[in-house]
Amino acid sequence: MQGILYEEHSAWLFILVTIIMGGAAAWASGRAIALTWRPFWQLFPTLAFLGFAVRFIHFSCFGGTLLTVHFYLVDTAIVTIIGLLGWRYTRTSQMITQYAWLYERTGPLTWRTRPS
Repeated sequence: MQGILYEEHSAWLFILVTIIMGGAAAWASGRAIALTWRPFWQLFPTLAFLGFAVRFIHFSCFGGTLLTVHFYLVDTAIVTIIGLLGWRYTRTSQMITQYAWLYERTGPLTWRTRPS
């Protein structure tokens, strides 16, 4: 997978920086946008900037390439997926808490209308 997902010599650096650190920031961003009842598309500018921040950490700490489109898109895609999951998980919790008489949870990311 080296060269496709990450450019460092170790996959652990990719997992640490992109998935753990970037993913935590993306989850928090998705949660923050959901908690203010904003739509999911408002996540995209935030996560595009976060993808650049993850790329910068790879560059500054581990000698990665800063301005590469391929690895920027990989990092941004991963943080976008995690951010959208955070948004959806939080929105599901909001809907079943705020409108408990209308909706019930059907999974960690879904809800449905309560039967009459």
